[in-house]
Amino acid sequence: MTDRPKRHDDDVIVCRCEDVTLGEIRRLISEGYHTIDEIKRISRAGMGQCQGRTCRHLIARELARALGVPQEEVEMPMFRPPTRPVLLSTIARGEGDE
Repeated sequence: MTDRPKRHDDDVIVCRCEDVTLGEIRRLISEGYHTIDEIKRISRAGMGQCQGRTCRHLIARELARALGVPQEEVEMPMFRPPTRPVLLSTIARGEGDE
């Protein structure tokens, strides 16, 4: 783990679904994780109920700042929304395609 000084905003929650802080994101970047997908896999940021609708942009902004590149150059993560939500009760009953 890389030692880095704590900043005043490190406790700010970036991913509310998975309770990931800005400090955690900064630590991962300092450890060499330089894509949103890498950070997502390590921290679970963006894997909650909202699927990263808010936090992926905040992580991209922090990556751009840390890497010294425009935010537009930060590659966005794979986003695979469900094609159609299905209730578990529907699956359990074994209903056909509708």
